[in-house]
Amino acid sequence: SQNGTTSESIFSQTIISGPDSSWASIMQCYFSTITSALNHIYIVTPYFTPNESILNAIKTAALSSIDVRIMLPETSDSKISHYSTMSYVGELLEAGVKIYRYRKGFLHSKLMVSDDEFSTIGSTNVDFRSFEHNFEVNAFMYDSASALKLKEVFLSDQKDAELLHLKSWSLRP
Repeated sequence: SQNGTTSESIFSQTIISGPDSSWASIMQCYFSTITSALNHIYIVTPYFTPNESILNAIKTAALSSIDVRIMLPETSDSKISHYSTMSYVGELLEAGVKIYRYRKGFLHSKLMVSDDEFSTIGSTNVDFRSFEHNFEVNAFMYDSASALKLKEVFLSDQKDAELLHLKSWSLRP
């Protein structure tokens, strides 16, 4: 501490992935995080078209009584992407995932928080194109201070979001 300021060390990794690699590094980190969560996983993504591994990991976590919340935009900048994203809502709700649709503008954030100990933020969507075909970069942070700050962002945005319910979802036109 100098002049009354404090510095904080954060253990973090910057991970890149793209079509030039044999490994889907960011997707593997998401998978590992989701499958090792003990209490909660909060995800924000504008585009949600997961591969089978991530989809099964999310559903399995929710079925295992992990508090899984996913925040999506109410409207998108792409109708096709929006319809694709919404096609997963029913099966996620059936598994016990809490789906929120953000109503205060187009949500373009991409973050994940797990168990108040781990968080990631970057360019990666929870989307097979991001995981396998696009060049992406994320910061993975292994500390509670960062996780709690991003959790606070999620919970603040949740106030401007609609929680979807399976019964009303299944009755939609």
